[in-house]
Amino acid sequence: MEWILLFVAGVLGGVLNSVAGGGSFITFPALLFVGVPPIAANATNTFAACAGYISGAYGFRKDIVQSTASLISLVCLSLLGGALGALLLLSVDESLFLEAIPWLLLFATLLFVFGQHINRLFAQLASRSTIHPFWGVASLALCLVCVSAYGGFFNAGLGVIVLSYLVLAGYSDINQMNGLKLLVSSCVSIIAIAIFIVDGSIDWSRGIVVMLGTLAGGYVAARISRNIPQIYIRGFVSTSSAFMTIYFFFDVY
Repeated sequence: MEWILLFVAGVLGGVLNSVAGGGSFITFPALLFVGVPPIAANATNTFAACAGYISGAYGFRKDIVQSTASLISLVCLSLLGGALGALLLLSVDESLFLEAIPWLLLFATLLFVFGQHINRLFAQLASRSTIHPFWGVASLALCLVCVSAYGGFFNAGLGVIVLSYLVLAGYSDINQMNGLKLLVSSCVSIIAIAIFIVDGSIDWSRGIVVMLGTLAGGYVAARISRNIPQIYIRGFVSTSSAFMTIYFFFDVY
């Protein structure tokens, strides 16, 4: 039953990631439910989600290479931030991270629900920005490191934050932005997974089951997503993530 639960959670997570995002709201709690310790569950969830990021980035490869000039710095800063976030996660006490889970889920839920409004706000800020080019580049670089550090520490909601960063950085082509979002998420996950492997934090058997589920879910989503209005998918993610957040607040506190 445990393997079935994890696989089904992976399928649902894969469908949501492909259609609207927010798959970690399903897969991360499922790993906790079957008894994986919080930090190991977070590390395992990052491993399970990574294959979807990589395959998605490959699918957008033609859009990604349009920004060749900034690609190297984007990758390097994403790797740096992802490593910092993963190291921070492993340095946190297990009980402290458990207490932080409801707040992290609340933050990720608010990002998901209000992500489009945040992106519009950042677009307005970017259009009105008059700061010196050097400080603009430096602040954007620091912003990307912080965004990637969040992803290395806690994967849920990463896609929304990366999209907000890309809007702030001046990108406007939605296909290119989705490709770069997946590239940044891939880099953050890969470096974090490497650190988690060294630390021995990944539950491989459960993680592989969830990963297979996410891959199957992504394939299913490609078949059915055109027939389901995205407003219903986003409504389901928002509702389920809100319930998960409330549950963890009651459970932890």
